[in-house]
Amino acid sequence: MSSTHTDVETRIHQLSASVINKIAAGEVIERPASVVKELLENSVDALSTRIEVDIEQGGAELIRIVDDGEGIHPDDIELSIASHATSKIADADDLFSVRTMGFRGEALASISEVSHFRLRTKQHGQQVGTEMEVNGGIVKEPKTCGCPEGTQIEVRQLFCNTPVRRKFLKTQATEFGHISEQFTRVALANPNLHMVLRHNGKTVYELPATHRFIERLELFYGSELAQNLIWVEAEHEGTRLWGYVAHPSQSKSTRKGQYLFLNGRWIQDRSLQHALGEGYRGLVMIGRQPIAFLFLDLNPELVDVNVHPTKSEVRFRDSQVLYRLMLSTLRNKFLSMDLDSKLSVDRAQPEASGPKSEPQEMQRELVSWAKNQLDEQKSHGSLFEAVSKLAGPEVGPAPSQPSAEQLQSGPSLGGASGTEVPSKPGGVTHIESIEASEHPASAAAEIRAMQIHDCYLVVESTDGLTVIDQHALHERIMYEQLRRRILSGGVEVQKLLIPLTVELSSREASTLLDQEDLLKELGLHIQEFGGSTIALTGYPTLLAKADPKSLLRDIVDLLESSGRKLERRDLIDELLHMMSCKAAIKAGQRLTFEEMESLLAQRHLCDDHHHCPHGRPTALKLSRDELDRQFGRLG
Repeated sequence: MSSTHTDVETRIHQLSASVINKIAAGEVIERPASVVKELLENSVDALSTRIEVDIEQGGAELIRIVDDGEGIHPDDIELSIASHATSKIADADDLFSVRTMGFRGEALASISEVSHFRLRTKQHGQQVGTEMEVNGGIVKEPKTCGCPEGTQIEVRQLFCNTPVRRKFLKTQATEFGHISEQFTRVALANPNLHMVLRHNGKTVYELPATHRFIERLELFYGSELAQNLIWVEAEHEGTRLWGYVAHPSQSKSTRKGQYLFLNGRWIQDRSLQHALGEGYRGLVMIGRQPIAFLFLDLNPELVDVNVHPTKSEVRFRDSQVLYRLMLSTLRNKFLSMDLDSKLSVDRAQPEASGPKSEPQEMQRELVSWAKNQLDEQKSHGSLFEAVSKLAGPEVGPAPSQPSAEQLQSGPSLGGASGTEVPSKPGGVTHIESIEASEHPASAAAEIRAMQIHDCYLVVESTDGLTVIDQHALHERIMYEQLRRRILSGGVEVQKLLIPLTVELSSREASTLLDQEDLLKELGLHIQEFGGSTIALTGYPTLLAKADPKSLLRDIVDLLESSGRKLERRDLIDELLHMMSCKAAIKAGQRLTFEEMESLLAQRHLCDDHHHCPHGRPTALKLSRDELDRQFGRLG
């Protein structure tokens, strides 16, 4: 007999408080970082001056937060874990004048429902403290305890009674990266607080209280970024905008470097992010995002923070006023400044008036590699002889171990440190003759070429001419070399006697360390150096011209923006695209004769020399017939 609509299973019934709290926990507590966020906000609201955060196993095993705030009255301790119980608002009107970080009264109820939860608290002047434990929603009777003034909350075995949610947790490094980001947001918004973050017993951040916001920024992001920050400040009709924005030369490929705070609360707002981007329009490269740490002080009655459970999204009464304020503030600031990029000169390089150094090691390697590859085609005698001539004189062995300073400087191919190239009017460099071929098997024809605008190579062929984009072609060559060596398991790694250290945020460091094995496959050897600093101990010899620091930061941006959405194979390919682009010759870079010869010699060794890894064409052809037609030489 079929079931009817009157079956008990289909009737409407009231959910239990436990089920309600588990549903609420799904909205408020997404991962361990959500717990840290809620508890940190409670500590800030309690007027703490010191907050310590201890994490174990990425927060899956333990989250402990200790503050020296006001504490909770013994009579209120049971209410503290009840749903919709709060000391921060009393009626609906209070929602439009909220000045505290929290106000919903959901956090502790949701957290204690899905973990082993322990709360210890003591108010100023009390002789003893009060302790309460909750195991998966089952509340134990509160009892007295000895504890310092303030509040201590321990959350163990998060999602212990919701195993499906626990299975969705990522690796330790990933989860701790999210925790570190939440910690960073609160720490930046409250530089007057002494804050400590530890993971598995190791101190990650020890942030003393300070009245100078720039000092806290430097502790998080290092002196290099701090020295390139610009102070901005403006006020309009009671609304104040202030903070730091980075010099346009400092940018990221994602918006992860943009921090917006409203009345001390970190927020996301597309309109303000757009205004920030417009303020930098024309100053940063397309596809790059500015870095900013900006604060808005606004009358709470002009904004609704009760839009999203996490309170990260808000609704402004007049968003256009804020948009114009941010845009005008940035543009006026930039117009009043000299934004020319500073030239960084390697101290190890000789003076301009001194003798020119020999071609860089990478130049030798390029020529040597092309010669060795073509050596396999000795059966084509004319080609082998031609390339042998192009390779030039033999060069002596280079030092096997570059110094850290040399690697930091990232000397550019064919730059001031290489052989000086005679300059001709119009930015044209000639190669008198290059014996190469459109097809390696028939390489007898002589081809003449020249470089124009330090960007393109114009090559004569038997049926016309070809214009080659030097960056796009070199990028394709580098990509295929890296890919071929990775597939064969033979990526040549340059070990560093002195590791190169890179200062990152804790989240960025966690993201890199989470992919340590994958990066090792690519020839990038990294290890934790202490705090949020990463040590680079080795990297592919093919990337000798790439700036290692910049390379690692771009890898972080790529991993954070798309790394977790891609399959491993696709992620490796994306990384190869980026690495080859960073290491390739740049547009606007003057090439030596030797480099142009090498580039053209390697062109036909690529599986696809017609396109760069991103799909752009590497060359455009103009046939002899088309030339004759344009000049009226055809019938």
